[in-house]
Amino acid sequence: MAMAVASKATLGAEVADAFRAHERFLWGLTYRMTGSAADADDVVQETFVRALARPPRRWTDPWRPWLVRVAMNVARDALRRRRRQPYAGPWLPSPIETDGEPGAYEAVLTGADGRPVTTEGRYDLLESVSFAFLLALEALTPRQRAVLLLRDVFDYSVRETADALHMSEPNVKTTHHRARRAMADYDRTRLPVDAARQDATRDMLGKFLAALYEEDVRPMEDLLAADVRALNDGGGEFIAARKPVVGRAKVAHFYRKITRIGGVGAVPRLTTLNGLPGLVIENPRAPEGVARRIVALIDLDADGGIRRIYNVLATPKLRRIFERPLVPLSPG
Repeated sequence: MAMAVASKATLGAEVADAFRAHERFLWGLTYRMTGSAADADDVVQETFVRALARPPRRWTDPWRPWLVRVAMNVARDALRRRRRQPYAGPWLPSPIETDGEPGAYEAVLTGADGRPVTTEGRYDLLESVSFAFLLALEALTPRQRAVLLLRDVFDYSVRETADALHMSEPNVKTTHHRARRAMADYDRTRLPVDAARQDATRDMLGKFLAALYEEDVRPMEDLLAADVRALNDGGGEFIAARKPVVGRAKVAHFYRKITRIGGVGAVPRLTTLNGLPGLVIENPRAPEGVARRIVALIDLDADGGIRRIYNVLATPKLRRIFERPLVPLSPG
C-alpha cells in the first residue's frame, strides 16, 4: 500500500512538472486549432485531468508527444461541437493581446521545442494567430486543420504528425496536400506580420478613427479597398450586422451609422491583438442593445488599403481582453 501511495505521489509530481513545462505550447496549439481562447483553456485543463486519471503507461518517457496527442483529440472534438452549433451572424475568433503581456503572448509564440522563437515552418508563429490565418483555417476539416498546424506551423515531421494524430503516414501526406490546396486563396494574398505591416496598420487605424467622426463619408471611403468586407460578431447579444458588409460605400455608411448610434462616450485603446495593432473600445454610455465593449481589428491589402474590418462584440470572446484569463498560464 505504501508503495502504491508513493507511486501516486510520484505520478502527481510528474504531471505537475509536465503541466508547467508544456502548458504554454499546448495552449498555443489548441488556440490555433479551435480559434477560441476559452476552448483552448478548457482543452488544456482537460488534457491534464486525463493525464492524472489515465496517464500514459510509460510515464517516465517524455510527456510532450502523449500530451499533444490527447490535446489534439480534445481540440478536434471541441472544434466539431462548435461547428455543429448554430451561430447568429459571422463567427470570428476570440482576440488575444500579443503585446508582450505574459500569458497568451508567450503561449502563442512558443514553438515545438518550448522556446519562444519563430519557426522555420511555412507559416510564422505570429502570422498563424492572425485573424486572416485563423479564418482561412475555417475552410479546413478538423483533421486537415490539425495536420496543417503540426506540419506547417510547428515543423512536425510526417512521422511525428502521424503519431500525434493516430494517422498513417500516407494519410498525413494526402491530408496535408488537401489542406494546402484549401489554403490557396489565403496564400495568394497573405502578407508578412512584420514591423512594417504593424506600423502601416497602426497608422491606418489612426486615420480610420479620425474618419469615423467626419460628417462626410468620403474620407473613410478613401481608406478602404474596393473589395473591403466588414465582419461583426455580436454572438446574438447585441445589435450587429448579421451578414458581411461589402464595398466601400456600404462599409463607410455602415460605420457612420453605428458611430452616430453608439459612438458618443466611446474610449478606444490601441494595443496589439493577434500580432497586429487593434482597438479595444469601452463605452459605458452605450444605449441599450449596443455593445459596451468592442474589439476592432483591420487587415490591409498589398496597396495599403483596408480590405477587412473585424469587430468582436460577443462577451464570452472578450473575457481574455477585459478580464483576467479564466485559466492563468504559468509564468515559469
